[in-house]
Amino acid sequence: MRPRLEAFLASTDARARIGFDPVEFPHRYTDPRDIEVSALLAAALAYGRADLFRPKVDALLQRMGSSPAAFVRALDVPGAKALLAGFVYRFNVGTDVAVLLLGMGRVLREHGSLEALFVQGLEARGTLHGALDAFTTGLRQVPMEGLRAALGPERGLHHLLPSPLGAGAAKRLNLFLRWMVRGPDAVDFGIWKRVPPATLLIPLDTHIGRISQHLGLTRRKDLTWRTAEEVTASLRALDAEDPVRYDFALCHYGMSGACPAQPVPENCARCALLPACGVGPRVVATATRRVRGATRPGGKGVAVSRRR
Repeated sequence: MRPRLEAFLASTDARARIGFDPVEFPHRYTDPRDIEVSALLAAALAYGRADLFRPKVDALLQRMGSSPAAFVRALDVPGAKALLAGFVYRFNVGTDVAVLLLGMGRVLREHGSLEALFVQGLEARGTLHGALDAFTTGLRQVPMEGLRAALGPERGLHHLLPSPLGAGAAKRLNLFLRWMVRGPDAVDFGIWKRVPPATLLIPLDTHIGRISQHLGLTRRKDLTWRTAEEVTASLRALDAEDPVRYDFALCHYGMSGACPAQPVPENCARCALLPACGVGPRVVATATRRVRGATRPGGKGVAVSRRR
């Protein structure tokens, strides 16, 4: 498995795919604080169709100016109202996003970085799940009464910043961590130096879930924290120090349509991972039998006579 995954990873043009990924937003910045603030905002809103959430993130960052970190450090409730009045994206309204932005501003003022808050939770709780729970809980310590008076009630705050974290895979939070911790490379930044990549959990979504089942990395079909742990454990057997390094390539293989939910025989036949896949060889074999049957002399007539 490892040689095939390594070859697959090497064949992926990561730079060409960044424009289809929410990681494109933090790549606009060079200062570590701007990177982590823009990254958390982008990851938090990266659900649903990309052509719908990308304009929302882009518009917010444009209005936040050249330094998102400086913007949130200075942000107050009136400023949040000016920025977010009328904001709606699927489950989330302006109050939800205001909590995130005000929370990041408070953390930067009190801790200096978002990394410091996360590390504090990791040291106190001892597990990644506990650290993320402490992280989101810490971000949500903002003046809710004032926000509700200015922007109205929250609607999807738990979806944006789950607290308590629960049994879900926390895909967008783990995606944010991957960007911050591993690397630096063409995709990930590696600006959080106090968190080892070995502690990361794969950001589990439908694409990673499906491909992981095909490759035998998990037998589970639910998108839960437990499934993400199982997939990561399988990948850790291939690379103990950096188990989620395959995430971007595998996820975008699904996102691009190369490995869709309904297998395409032509795609499977040219897939570099075909020998390690539990689904592709059967798809190719079935398609090959159909083609041979259709091209055999008299094959069409036989098929018609059977239907009769």
